Amino acid sequence: MSSNDESDDAHDHDDRVGAPAADLGEAESVQLTVPGMDCPSCAGKVESSVREIDAVETVDPQVTTGTLTVGYEAGATTPEAVADRVEKAGYEVESGVGEATESFTAPEMDCPSCAGKVENAIQSVDGVVSFRTQPTTGKIVVTFDQSRASAAEVIRAIENAGYEITDSTVDGGGDGGVAGGESVWRSTRAIKTWISGGFTLLGLLLEFVLGGLNAELLTVAATVSLSTADVLFLAAVVVGGQEIVRGGYYSLRNRNLDIDLLMTLAIVGAVSVSLGFGEALYMEAATLAFLFSVAELLERYSMDKARNSLQELMDLSPDEATVQRNGEEVVLPVDEVRVGDVVVVKPGEKIPLDGEVLTGESAVNQAPITGESVPVDKTPGDEVYAGTVNEQGYLELQVTSEAGDNTLSRIIEMVEDAQSNKTQREQFVERFAGYYTPLVVVFAVLVTLGSPALLGATRTQAIVYGLTLLVLACPCAFVISTPVSVVSGITSAAKNGVLIKGGNHLEAMGEVEAVALDKTGTLTFGELTVTDVVPLGDNTEDDVLRCAHGLESRSEHPIGEAIVGHAEERDVDERSVGEFESITGKGVRADLDGTTHYAGKPGLFEELGFDLNHVHAATDGGVVTRKSRQLCERNDCVDLLETVVPELQSQGKTVVLVGTEDEIEGVVAVADDIRDEAAAAVARLHDLGVEHVVMLTGDNERTARAIAEEVGVDEFRAELLPEDKVDAVTELDETYGGVAMVGDGINDAPALATATVGVAMGAAGTDTAIETADIALMGDDLSRLPYLYELSGDANGVIRQNIWVSLAVKAGLALAVPFGYVPIWAAVLIGDAGMTLGVTGNAMRLSRIVPESLTE
Repeated sequence: MSSNDESDDAHDHDDRVGAPAADLGEAESVQLTVPGMDCPSCAGKVESSVREIDAVETVDPQVTTGTLTVGYEAGATTPEAVADRVEKAGYEVESGVGEATESFTAPEMDCPSCAGKVENAIQSVDGVVSFRTQPTTGKIVVTFDQSRASAAEVIRAIENAGYEITDSTVDGGGDGGVAGGESVWRSTRAIKTWISGGFTLLGLLLEFVLGGLNAELLTVAATVSLSTADVLFLAAVVVGGQEIVRGGYYSLRNRNLDIDLLMTLAIVGAVSVSLGFGEALYMEAATLAFLFSVAELLERYSMDKARNSLQELMDLSPDEATVQRNGEEVVLPVDEVRVGDVVVVKPGEKIPLDGEVLTGESAVNQAPITGESVPVDKTPGDEVYAGTVNEQGYLELQVTSEAGDNTLSRIIEMVEDAQSNKTQREQFVERFAGYYTPLVVVFAVLVTLGSPALLGATRTQAIVYGLTLLVLACPCAFVISTPVSVVSGITSAAKNGVLIKGGNHLEAMGEVEAVALDKTGTLTFGELTVTDVVPLGDNTEDDVLRCAHGLESRSEHPIGEAIVGHAEERDVDERSVGEFESITGKGVRADLDGTTHYAGKPGLFEELGFDLNHVHAATDGGVVTRKSRQLCERNDCVDLLETVVPELQSQGKTVVLVGTEDEIEGVVAVADDIRDEAAAAVARLHDLGVEHVVMLTGDNERTARAIAEEVGVDEFRAELLPEDKVDAVTELDETYGGVAMVGDGINDAPALATATVGVAMGAAGTDTAIETADIALMGDDLSRLPYLYELSGDANGVIRQNIWVSLAVKAGLALAVPFGYVPIWAAVLIGDAGMTLGVTGNAMRLSRIVPESLTE
């Protein structure tokens, strides 16, 4: 499947999200927002609960966004029933059916497991049609039928699932965007955790340091006794284990084997064995309750770091704009500004909305959108983007896009949606995690039962070993290793002017071995100018330009536009044009003042019967004279194929011949300057490991060769039609096992769609390029290409490191448990909290990669 096919599939999926599917025959789908479903364990609970509905065909929980998409048989169930199952899994669903859509922010929804709980809760609200949860942003978007549900009911359902709403769009509130606010270390759960830790510490002091003060307080039967330390340990369990047991309850009710259930079993099991059989595992239970709570806080802190990278994008656009209304300047929220309004932007202010400069001149820093390091001069008629900074002058802009539809908003939306396009490694991890947890649980049971006989462990040691393995059975760090890396990579790229449409494209870009570069607009500026005009026969330069202007005036080709512009600058007379025809890949034909003329490649005139090796300079009324034939051996006879055309083409210029069916009137040479950074970008790609860089162009071979030699590509292919470029990309893909095609996103659309990864160049302000490309370089800067390749390669490396290190640590700890080498606290701090912090910190390293300047 082509890269764009995948994108189309993703777009189709997104279009269905949040509402019953249309045109799907017997199937419908609904997307629900579950803020609490923020870890793999939560997602598993939700999926198990939802699949109890017989009519459900597909369940797709997205823990990084906190959304659940459910496909079901039309007429056999309802979105409300699906939402009810989510809530029965212990998760609040933030969604609604009807025609009201609200966004909510729940900072504590920071893992797939939490998102699952929230989705369950929202689904219990009658009238909820769809919802989407995003754990990486703490955002929940809910659509509901106002005749059957209200925003208050949605909020209440979420809060009943245990997640506080800190912001929403209800009653004109915020946008329900990236969660923030209170520090995780000062939250209610953190306070309970610290209290639990205090009890645990006091118990440890009495148990191991101040033994003389550890009095026995209670004896039950002959085997069970409670000392002061034991009571402190139990207090630690009660305070620190509340949230854990609550989550475990919902997991058990939905028969979902996740971390909440495993930790609940471990804690409750330790306490039960202590009270029922006198094994004295109070310390282990308290240690588990405290340390796992710490691990949960660390996980939330790690997610906050990922959220902050996206929040920085959202903070680029100001909340207010100064608008001219009725002759006055009025400050309004950007949501109230409409297309056509005139906005005033003073020096140093951020531009609030996309627009066109009406009055004023200034340098605008476009780095937030395009990644350009140098401010761009803006004058009346130029386009500007929301989130960019007006450096110097006073500007008046006419708004061209509303707040939710500007370039920055689309970037943010696509960065959020990109999380749903899973990489192959992420899909592998999720499949593996489904087997990992049950296997480790079975191993825990076998160790508990068999270690006394096989390894000589005591019964108490065997139980501790089993509890320790239950802790290690959770694959959270393993599962989160990929999505957190994808979020870090995609948001980092967006801040540097590169829009990556999905984790699958980020992964694929880092693995291509060949890069195909379109010439015009990619290696060159794409702004052609006329450099030479060579008249032939009795024609003058103005005669040639007059004909060329008439022929190209109706052409939309960049070469034609350059010729027309040059002719207009020379102020040549215009000729009457009729019967215009574009000859694909060769040139144009038109009647000028009643005479058929042609303009195009030398090959076009060869097809017309001209001998380009034998073009005469002197004519009489357009007919070659006998005397001219006698002078052919002297300079009056021009050999176009051997002298004029090759010389111009060797300079990287494109040659256009102009003439009639009987006479070649002249030669026009057009050139497109090579980008300053082109050669350095190609060299950098080679340094980074790209095996083969090829230039694809429709230009002639001589022109292509000149440019190819100057920029240093490994190969060039010239005189290509659009279908030839597709064939070239297909061949490169087969040869190198993956190819990235870089073009303008419109003219090269077929080749971009065929490539493993399609990269659009200079996409800022171009809706088509942003929407259709797998990856878009927002600025007109080729230096972003090696940056993209390096970021993608490093992201793949980080993902591999996170997956295999977390798996290796978990496996190593699990295998060491039966031999007594892993205490239960090490299983929590190293296997859970430590690995979560480790994979997140490793992923955040991607934000340090920045584009290199290639023009110095």
